[in-house]
Amino acid sequence: MSLEMRVLKWDEWDAWFDHLELAFGGVPELAQGRELYRSLTEPERSLAVWDGEDCVGSASAFSFRVSVPGGGLVPAAGVTMVGVSPTHRRQGVLSSMMRRQLDDVRAAGEPLAVLTASDPAIYGRFGYGTATYALSLEIDTTRVRLSVPPGTDGVRLRLVDLEKALADCERVYAELVTRRPGMPARQPGWERQALVDPPEGREGASPLKCVVAEGPDGEVVGYARYRVKPEWGPSGSDGKVEVVDLDALDPAATAALWRYLFGIDLTWTVRAHKRPVDDPVLHLVSDVRRSRAISRDALHLRLVDVAAALGARTYGAAVDVVLEVEDAFCPWNEGRWRLVADGAGSAVCTRTEEPADLALSVRELGSAYLGGITLASLAAAGRVRELRPGALARTSRAFAGDVAPWLPHGF
Repeated sequence: MSLEMRVLKWDEWDAWFDHLELAFGGVPELAQGRELYRSLTEPERSLAVWDGEDCVGSASAFSFRVSVPGGGLVPAAGVTMVGVSPTHRRQGVLSSMMRRQLDDVRAAGEPLAVLTASDPAIYGRFGYGTATYALSLEIDTTRVRLSVPPGTDGVRLRLVDLEKALADCERVYAELVTRRPGMPARQPGWERQALVDPPEGREGASPLKCVVAEGPDGEVVGYARYRVKPEWGPSGSDGKVEVVDLDALDPAATAALWRYLFGIDLTWTVRAHKRPVDDPVLHLVSDVRRSRAISRDALHLRLVDVAAALGARTYGAAVDVVLEVEDAFCPWNEGRWRLVADGAGSAVCTRTEEPADLALSVRELGSAYLGGITLASLAAAGRVRELRPGALARTSRAFAGDVAPWLPHGF
């Protein structure tokens, strides 16, 4: 079989995206979503595999900057739109695209590659580790009450048109990015993702609504975007509130927004997805069990340049450790790396011939990189080996973060 892989030409985009829809089951993307993807696609970072005139493979990347522990923003390839036609599976198409893409990411000087996985089992063999988890909540507001902090009653809430509220919401989001690892800084155009709301995609729910929270000076300090899904049964109303986004800069605004969502007339359930696993609402609710909190994998992360990536974040404690890194797919990362961090912001990672203290693959390093998954927990599963007594505990504490890393939206 003669296959050709090449960088996407703009006039090939429709055929390329049609192939992607087929690879994901053949359900067409709704028009608003398709147009958004078209506007965000970076053709120079998009690969297409062709069998004659047929597109049979696709992979792309967005140029992101992702927050890391310490608040820094690190360039990262946001791997996306990866698919192989069902007629060409198990023929090396995916591996060849991943090989080319990671070579290109390295050449571009991006230390990280990140993705969300439709099938988490696929990407481990290419060095991606699960770095963040996301929480889904289904809260029974007939039985669950909120205990709010002082100052909540002083927060003013206003319903605002989505477009008119966008600039204020983006300002709040931008301030939060440096507070929590794993969040992509919004590149131009990505703010439009929050406004995609095709009627045919609402499944009986209302158009998207936006409520903003204002502080004492009238400045917007939080927002929630949500839909209401009216439902009726033999006993009367049984409506649901579907929370799409909720971001706030302080505890009072956070509590005020959740209290508002809990109190919408004719609704008795609040559903929220893609929340951080340490979401403050878990400490506001009276009964976390009836909030049905379920976590699942979210962001998968790969270190493309071990030295640059480890030197770009801060560490919670001083550490001087030699890591023996296994990376068969990107052999330039193989070998021993000495990480020295003072715990106050300075970190340097360099090659070394010194004896290793810990041994692990680049996949485990990716899982631990944002501070949400500890090296100690990976060692308990046999994924990290301690070669010098005491090195595991010290290094695990240094890598761990104060807040859970979080990916607030897909890409």
